[in-house]
Amino acid sequence: MRMTRVAATAAAAVLALTMAACGSDDGSGTGTGTGSGTGSGNTATGVVGKAASGSLKIGVKADQPGLGLQTGTAYEGFDIEMAKIIAKGLGMQESGIQYVTTVSANREPYIQQGTVDLVIATYTINDERKTKVNFAGPYFMAGQDLLVPAASTITAPEQLAGKKVCSVTGSTPAKRIQENYKDAQLQLFDSYSKCITALAGNQVDAVTTDDIILAGYASQSQYAGKFKVVGKPFSEEPYGIGLKKDDKASCDKINEILKAAATDGSYKAAWDKTLGASGKAAPELDVSKLTNCA
Repeated sequence: MRMTRVAATAAAAVLALTMAACGSDDGSGTGTGTGSGTGSGNTATGVVGKAASGSLKIGVKADQPGLGLQTGTAYEGFDIEMAKIIAKGLGMQESGIQYVTTVSANREPYIQQGTVDLVIATYTINDERKTKVNFAGPYFMAGQDLLVPAASTITAPEQLAGKKVCSVTGSTPAKRIQENYKDAQLQLFDSYSKCITALAGNQVDAVTTDDIILAGYASQSQYAGKFKVVGKPFSEEPYGIGLKKDDKASCDKINEILKAAATDGSYKAAWDKTLGASGKAAPELDVSKLTNCA
């Protein structure tokens, strides 16, 4: 009988220790639930994780009419509307977006350093940039073109020899002029708005960047009738949404949002609200090309 009592006592002690180790089920422990606390079930990271907290910093242009233009503290344009679509698709309120002005030369550093979470800023996807950041998209296909005075006889990039051509430091259009049209006299600024000012002041003969950006500038009331877009694109510029190189999960999620926007009318609505004023009809978003996440 003594051995039986000893065995029973030992079994009870083991059971008590086991129950203590498991913890209670009243929600006050540190279990692995899937709520919004700090348990291991809350595994969202990167952009998706930050969006879950209700806030995202998005890098955008501030000087591109129809695409990304800042007036006072407000931003407007197609890229701004795309930012709103992405935020909504990630489950956060538009009010949680903090827009950060970017220029072409600081887009990769801003992403790498965490100054911004995303960049939606007429950001061409190319192999060199893909070594530094990840890209969702493309959400638009642009083409490099020339903006010249209305009376200019320039009709193609082959006629740029000896001409002063303005573009932006660190941009794909500037690099293409340097590599393919070496007889042009390339003038570089940190923003396209400065190039437009130089063109208006007859300090340069042409401005080069993507066709839709040039169309936006030419459509501004202060330049009405003064400029023309040559209308012969000499490149393909796939616009992507930049984020950190290792954030593939968020990249894939953004592509899912873009696919939905292509069919639910929100992509067309974003275009009509902004670039539609240029007279160019909304393009079809080719979802078969949303394959840039790496």
